[in-house]
Amino acid sequence: MSQLLLRPATGPAVPPPGRRGRLRTVFSDPALAVGTLLVGLVVGAAVLAPVAAAITGHGPNEQFPDDTLDAAGLPITGGHGFLLGADGSGRDVFIRTLYGARVSLGIGIPATTIAMLVGVLVGLVGGYFGGRVDAVLSELTNIALAFPFLVTALSVVTLNRGTAGTTLIDPVLVVIGVVALFSWTYFARLVRNSVIEIKSKPFVLAAIGAGSSPARVIAREILPNIAPTVLIYWAVQLPVNIIAEASLSYLGVGIKAPTPSWGTMIANAQDSALYQPQPLMLIAPAAALFITVFGFNVLSTRLRNRFDPAAAG
Repeated sequence: MSQLLLRPATGPAVPPPGRRGRLRTVFSDPALAVGTLLVGLVVGAAVLAPVAAAITGHGPNEQFPDDTLDAAGLPITGGHGFLLGADGSGRDVFIRTLYGARVSLGIGIPATTIAMLVGVLVGLVGGYFGGRVDAVLSELTNIALAFPFLVTALSVVTLNRGTAGTTLIDPVLVVIGVVALFSWTYFARLVRNSVIEIKSKPFVLAAIGAGSSPARVIAREILPNIAPTVLIYWAVQLPVNIIAEASLSYLGVGIKAPTPSWGTMIANAQDSALYQPQPLMLIAPAAALFITVFGFNVLSTRLRNRFDPAAAG
């Protein structure tokens, strides 16, 4: 009888939530759902931009002045198969805005990924080995942080100019390199601080005591523990780099016309002053940039709050 009274009560085993349950949990957070929806909208626009161009018959750089410019030479705001009207050259604003998503993601994602890889490598080496190695890498990080973004970008673009206005290297690659150059330092500091904290944990000390090499300890014990935080920070840094690309293009040192970058489209609308009779020339790329940055910011913030214990604390 006493054994029965002392026996802990047990209930039926609760099965782990399935895929549908996990999705329900994720989308029970309104902010997370909104961020996911906006990011999905931007990615879908980038993927389906060629499909929209094929359906409408309007390429991103094709000009239709006979259909889009009135007698005074001003662009229309809609109609004739142009959902958002046209710009001063008779190009479809809607199609160019969709292709602008391809440019922003096509530059922001590689640049952020390169910055993450470089920063993780620097942070792992400096944080794990410490001493002079950490001091040298920390000084390199501080030096990189000391360079002003716009001045360095202007200098790099100037060095990339060849004869007769040509460029030595594809401007897209130059922009990716410049953005990555100013992004890896944040990853390096984040990873370094995390490694310094983790390498004193018992499981890391046990691996070192068992004779594991530094590379094995880093790859098997440390990297898996910091990977979720690094990936979340990748999503945090991505909208920052998208803004950086748009800023460079807006200033004329990034993506060059007629490539439909949102920054270039905004600059062209303001320079020509045609946004007054055709406001969608300015509103469409500006709204697309806002939606992209807002969506990624909301999504990354909610993911950080959910899966990063330090941020939640």
